[in-house]
Amino acid sequence: MKMTGGSWAAATGLALMMAACGASDTDAGRTATPIKRAPLPQNEFIPVKIEATIDALVAEINKSSIEPMQIAVLLKSLNGFFAPIATGANRAMGELGVSGRATGNVLGSTDTSPDQEQSTELQSQQIEQMVAEGAEGIAITPFGEGNAAALDEAASKGIPVVTLDTDLVDSSRAIYVGILSASAGATAAKTLLKLLPEGPGTVLIHGWADPVWLDGVKRTQGAREVFEKAGYDVLVHQSIYDDEARDVEVMRGEIADADPPVVGLIGMFNDSYRCVLAADAAGAPELPVVTFDFAPQTAGYMREGRIKATHVQRQYYEGYLGPYIVYGIKSIGLDTTRKILAPQLVGGSQFDLGVDVVPWDKVDAYNDFLDEIGAEQ
Repeated sequence: MKMTGGSWAAATGLALMMAACGASDTDAGRTATPIKRAPLPQNEFIPVKIEATIDALVAEINKSSIEPMQIAVLLKSLNGFFAPIATGANRAMGELGVSGRATGNVLGSTDTSPDQEQSTELQSQQIEQMVAEGAEGIAITPFGEGNAAALDEAASKGIPVVTLDTDLVDSSRAIYVGILSASAGATAAKTLLKLLPEGPGTVLIHGWADPVWLDGVKRTQGAREVFEKAGYDVLVHQSIYDDEARDVEVMRGEIADADPPVVGLIGMFNDSYRCVLAADAAGAPELPVVTFDFAPQTAGYMREGRIKATHVQRQYYEGYLGPYIVYGIKSIGLDTTRKILAPQLVGGSQFDLGVDVVPWDKVDAYNDFLDEIGAEQ
């Protein structure tokens, strides 16, 4: 398979079975080998309700006749935050492939350039290329609205599109899989709320206010509303993500100047461990801190008891659900697929994965869980 611009690579693993696992057109209408899901280890962090929904989708697909399908899974990257998505997608593609139902690859950018415009353009070219090469379904972590036209063009050809991690609500995508930002922010806020003294008091949110990133704004606003409803003042600090020293210094000043005093800090993103550094710089190490994501620094501060809990996105399940939903739309139809996904489906098209709430004293147990399912970050 040709790669656009020399900046894409295929994830190694179960998905690379195009010749070995594909079914020929003459197989159409025959009963496929039943899909057998790879068992996951029993663990307190397994999302039981999501697993039940996936089981129901697979059971319904298994009732249908074989429908060979070429699926393209296009990720922003195969590394870092996106590595667990690649793991999940590979596993699902492998299971579909062994049953004779799907062929395809999991592809991700290898370009480390932070140029958003260039990355968006390259991904749009990749979408067009996959369609030209026969893709019948696409699961994708889009770079942004700049990819919507290419996805709309694919959808206009009858190709089901499922967005992962980043939604394009105004596009023709069929279903989105990931967190709902406002809901995730509210979940994190409720975790911190249990640790706060009675008001009055100010909560500092290490968040996002610039409308250039709407998901960041929504996550921050979801948290803000919880605290304001509970009677706390809220101070939203705009993350200075590319300058940690400046970020911490500004927060230090905000803590020092707050009236009423800051009683807790919450971070919305991968760099939210900086809340600990800011509290220390302000001479207030006793302030409770709650964070998002599972950066190494975050895990380190949790082991010290400085971060009381973090909230981790379920990237593995984003990747795992993508191919299954795409195939489900083909084999049993969009309406039936939506009915099965209904326990987690919001507004008819957004599959809310929620977040794992990880308390400080279970950081190593959670890390072991990620390792067991191959979702290390």
